[in-house]
Amino acid sequence: QVQLVESGGGLVQPGGSLRLSCAASGATFSLLAMSWYRQAAGKERELVAGITSTTSTNYADSVKGRFTISRDNAKATVYLQMSSLKPEDTAVYYCKARRYGMDYWGKGTLVTVSS
Repeated sequence: QVQLVESGGGLVQPGGSLRLSCAASGATFSLLAMSWYRQAAGKERELVAGITSTTSTNYADSVKGRFTISRDNAKATVYLQMSSLKPEDTAVYYCKARRYGMDYWGKGTLVTVSS
């Protein structure tokens, strides 16, 4: 069983930056494909960014050039560096791990972009 714990959310002004972290346990982290999703109030959960075990990355068009996903296998942690934040980035951000076709989710961390 993979356990995921997100942290780093909070209130930030438009144009600001924030770094989210997701610490994993219960599996060999280097073999996991990791992703960040977000869900805004009243909307469906959407993919924000993903990183494979070989560090290939992909991003939603809405965050390209502003967000960067990375991983530290030694710390079993995946990060989401968010810059130039906009009010529409406000959402609960979730970390997801995939192993052998099964998905594991964290409980999420709230990011609020507001002045």
